[in-house]
Amino acid sequence: MKRLNQKLYFFAVPVLCLLLFLIGCNSKPTAEVATAESEINQGYPIEAVDIKHVKLKDEFWLPVIERVQNKTIEFALEKCEEEGRFENFLIAGGEMEGKARGVMPFDDTDVYKIIEGASYSLISAPNPQLEQLLDSLIGIVKTGQEKDGYLTTWRTIDPDNPTANWVNVIDGKRWESIEASHELYNAGHLYEAAAAHYRATGKKNFLNIALKNADLLVKTFGRGEGKLEKVPGHQIVETGLVKLYRITKNEDYLDLARFFLDERGHHENRPNLGEYSQDHVPITQQDEVVGHAVRAVYMYAGMTDIAAIDKDTSYLDAVNNLWENMVNKKMYITGGIGAKHDGEAFGVNYELPNLTAYSETCAAIGDVHWNHRLHNLTGDVKYMDVLERSLYNGLLSGISLSGTEFFYPNALESDGTYKFNRGACTRQEWFDCSCCPTNMIRFLPSLPGLVYSKSDNTVYVNLYVANQAQIDLPATSLAIEQQTNYPWSGQVNFTVTPEKEANFTLKLRIPGWLRNEVLPGTLYQYKDEVSSAIELKVNGEVVDAQVTDGYVTITKEWKKGETLSLNLPMETRMVITNDKVEDNRGKLALEYGPIVYAIEEADNKENFDSIALEVDDEFHVEWKPELLQGVNVIQNENLTAIPYYAWSNRGIGKMKVWIPSK
Repeated sequence: MKRLNQKLYFFAVPVLCLLLFLIGCNSKPTAEVATAESEINQGYPIEAVDIKHVKLKDEFWLPVIERVQNKTIEFALEKCEEEGRFENFLIAGGEMEGKARGVMPFDDTDVYKIIEGASYSLISAPNPQLEQLLDSLIGIVKTGQEKDGYLTTWRTIDPDNPTANWVNVIDGKRWESIEASHELYNAGHLYEAAAAHYRATGKKNFLNIALKNADLLVKTFGRGEGKLEKVPGHQIVETGLVKLYRITKNEDYLDLARFFLDERGHHENRPNLGEYSQDHVPITQQDEVVGHAVRAVYMYAGMTDIAAIDKDTSYLDAVNNLWENMVNKKMYITGGIGAKHDGEAFGVNYELPNLTAYSETCAAIGDVHWNHRLHNLTGDVKYMDVLERSLYNGLLSGISLSGTEFFYPNALESDGTYKFNRGACTRQEWFDCSCCPTNMIRFLPSLPGLVYSKSDNTVYVNLYVANQAQIDLPATSLAIEQQTNYPWSGQVNFTVTPEKEANFTLKLRIPGWLRNEVLPGTLYQYKDEVSSAIELKVNGEVVDAQVTDGYVTITKEWKKGETLSLNLPMETRMVITNDKVEDNRGKLALEYGPIVYAIEEADNKENFDSIALEVDDEFHVEWKPELLQGVNVIQNENLTAIPYYAWSNRGIGKMKVWIPSK
């Protein structure tokens, strides 16, 4: 973070919290728990290269991340202060008087997610000022924790009359209504944030809060006398527990994560939460993605962790079946998932409406996390293809170019009237349920950790993003520099500098869009295939670029300062949908490289409603540096199309991804 406004240290609540920080939160780094990168990736044969070793210099992603660091975090902190997020911890701890503020029982997680995103920023770029702010926030959180480790502020503040009033079935007793109370969802985000903060700083002040809470869960849930055989209504505690297990090696955390997964679909001692919470049948029998989309992909990520750590083929088989169903029958062209506003849920197979698409931002984030795990488990290029599509389209669309306005759902069509975005037909500054804005804060600073992976003496180049990275292999350490203007151009240049001459392998991903795959499977296809040749040069000499399993693989004895030049030719592509998707019949979509395009009324004022495509239309692509912070536009005499992620940054208006075809 380049700067952080001093006023954030003194926002209204916090004279007390600063005292707490000064008195009790000066933890020092310790060596008592694991911090090695290998522990972060434990169980996976392919290991993500840690973000602290990948320094972005990218003209596309770096401004997005810096905007989050310099503007969105501050904005979210101010919103959290206005809406009582910090006060709730202090009231719960008896340091302030009052009733719980806010609307949602998971409001605590907004604070955790901000800490997590800021922690990833610290990993990328140490910043004492930001670290001090996080210590003060952690001091606030610690104040709200009960002596036995319990931490959900609305219930602690008034256990007889809990004020999470959005659902009237929540009981005041602990754990009585965990299908709706989000007590375990709160815990999961706490663990995720604490693990990130520990990785960033080596301090245990936040980690100890999380471990104390996790120990309470271990005592409370599971099979056996006196334990509760219940599952959370909203998943994420599972992946959080796995992260704590990796840090501490405490098998209890891993066992509890597995219990929460294995218990789903078994209803002998509790109510059936149904398809909405993926509780309808045991997870190893599930083969169709159903219910609340965010809950689903968070659960699938947890299943993938267990499949990796325990080498559990039943889990892996189920995960594969679920992924195939989602990608072949239930995914938007943008990589978005979740068709229905009702229940924020997947629809039936091939139910993918455009105007009423839900495609929640949080679901896209969860899907990226899941596909990253699947790639690290298998090395299969298809998972990175889905990840890239979601990243540049259905995920990035969730945050405005200003960094302070957001989409909760991400519609693929707008008539300028239908209020799809939780009461608005354009972007909003905030929501009563603010999970999506803070989830973007949590996710985007972690993006450098997606660029490279490694296994033995092999480096996977997953994403084309300008950066400098340092990667340790058994054979040698190496510096790799990547220069590119991707996604606007397909030219990528590398300089590879091993510490010593050594034999190792680079695997360069050839994106699905260049291999004539919109997505893996049969849901979408390009109207015409392209056969543009990939050009690869090694040290200036053209070499044969054979694509095998989606990669160009180069194994050689590498010397210092060797160069690679990879050209991924881009052109405008038309996409058609499986005819079973009713809303897209007779329509085409436009793409250029990894970017899905949309027509917006702002660029097509005179003819928006009459625009139609001919199957033999020709287009030209032009760079517009002053438009939408710099974009390639697709144009012909009939239309101007902009990247989908950038729509609704110029006020209310109509928009379409799927355009009628003549």
